[in-house]
Amino acid sequence: MTRRIDYMTIAPNGLNKVMAMEGYLAKESTIEQSLAELIKIRVSQINGCAFCLHMHTADARKNGETEQRIYLLNAWKETSIYTAKEKAALALAEAITLISTNGVSDELYEVVRTFFNEKEFTDLVLAISQINVWNRISISMANPVD
Repeated sequence: MTRRIDYMTIAPNGLNKVMAMEGYLAKESTIEQSLAELIKIRVSQINGCAFCLHMHTADARKNGETEQRIYLLNAWKETSIYTAKEKAALALAEAITLISTNGVSDELYEVVRTFFNEKEFTDLVLAISQINVWNRISISMANPVD
């Protein structure tokens, strides 16, 4: 696969805005890095983004994530190796990624809020939305996996 357009060169002002959100998530977000990487991997699995899967599984390993937890992520509901907090965040990640299917129910919101306060919930939604943006950019532009 060959990248279709060098989008960083063609639209730097737009991509700089996307990168600014990355800066916020890295420096000011209340979501711990290990959970953020799990979310990035799970959303990228749903969206089928090989580029982001390659990047974020490597990042998760560098941050100490186990192979077992990475490999079982697409079946997180059927295993007990994820905490209840992680499962709530993953459920929200799936709901937001597939928002046109079922939306985000009040029941899911209430479950997630038992683990995340208002700021944390907002940061979680931003993190989920951000990886969805990157997946769509990478897939549309045919970012190759190096």
